[in-house]
Amino acid sequence: MNLDAYPRIPLAHAPTALEAAPRLGAAFGVPGLWVKRDDCTGLAMGGNKARKLEYLLADALAAGADVVFTTGGVQSNHARMTAAAACKLGLQAVLFLCDSRPEPEQGNLLLDRLFGAEVRFLPGLTLAEMNAAMEAAAAELRARGRKPYIIPVGGSTPLGCLGYVRAVEELAGQSADHGLNIDAMVVAAGSTGTLSGILLGARAYLPGVRVYGVSVSPRAEAGRRKCAGIIGEGAALLGLDWRPHPDEIPLYDDWLGPAYGVPTAEGMDAIRAAAELEGLLLDPVYTGKAMAGVRGLAARGDLRPDETVVFWHTGGAPALFAFDGLLGDELPTRHP
Repeated sequence: MNLDAYPRIPLAHAPTALEAAPRLGAAFGVPGLWVKRDDCTGLAMGGNKARKLEYLLADALAAGADVVFTTGGVQSNHARMTAAAACKLGLQAVLFLCDSRPEPEQGNLLLDRLFGAEVRFLPGLTLAEMNAAMEAAAAELRARGRKPYIIPVGGSTPLGCLGYVRAVEELAGQSADHGLNIDAMVVAAGSTGTLSGILLGARAYLPGVRVYGVSVSPRAEAGRRKCAGIIGEGAALLGLDWRPHPDEIPLYDDWLGPAYGVPTAEGMDAIRAAAELEGLLLDPVYTGKAMAGVRGLAARGDLRPDETVVFWHTGGAPALFAFDGLLGDELPTRHP
């Protein structure tokens, strides 16, 4: 399997660290908890999207693009990192966000503006309608001689998922260096591209390791269908014969809550615990819910106390600054 067969522009600070989190793990029933620090990929305060954008923006440049379009929510990590990568590569970025313009503009949206992205607010549109809006805008630009390149939500395409196949290869080398035998991995799943790459990478580089996707956006059935499709096409890119059935995809929506971007009590508890026990920053949209999934999976016996578990920290800390009231007016002070 040759990941280098496809052009890639280095954007992530890799390899990212693999760190033990024994205090948090013990509190959650998984003493052998480790964290893969993909929140520290460097670009625009870091996050998992840098690995996908390495492939996607290489493809954009090969196509002669001068502007990139993408879509997401108002606190989209993907939008923030796409805008930053566009700056780095001399491209214009246009962000189609499916929310109303908030006041004040905080968190990821503030950074979008700082990176000079054009932001278009399209509240209430479905993903299909957002895609149609991007296609229409792209057609207008092409008529004027521009060369737009559309990146789907989350960068979750078969090409984009190769970034996480590479990431699992990286993790396999680190686990050998640490003398670890990884039993399971847990990751937040929204547009499912990261989960797709991790599942494909695990099949190639860490066979036998269980993977758990904790949904922060789609309900499980829809997410499994999308993930299976990305894996099948991603495998084909790499010359592998694997087209999983959606029922094979280990994606769970037990910790999603009412909707994407709506914080949950379990997620906020996980954010507090990670901060207080490990000095680790999670966020209410993605990693807080995924870490709540770690606790929940341990509580129901899917993750056992004698196992080594890797939590993929996909980033998202800038969104904390848009949820300033969620932790309460007065937090207890911890003492050693």
